[in-house]
Amino acid sequence: MNNTIYAIVNLSDTNAILFSQVAEDSTQTMIRNNANTQGIISYLVEPSFITNGALTPVSILNQTEVLALMQTPEWKAPLPNE
Repeated sequence: MNNTIYAIVNLSDTNAILFSQVAEDSTQTMIRNNANTQGIISYLVEPSFITNGALTPVSILNQTEVLALMQTPEWKAPLPNE
């Protein structure tokens, strides 16, 4: 069972992220939506910047939910001929 937690965050809020507390190294390694307005961070233990309110995620997802999100038009990478 995958216990990873995924948080959708607004890219305008990424200055609050302490990347040492999440799986991603920087904003450059975050999965982003096609509009380039939101990204995904992942973690096993809730980061301090979320618990102390410095960053409020748009939503919190489990693995099944994030995989479904990746199939939506807002997140799915367009094919070259689309």
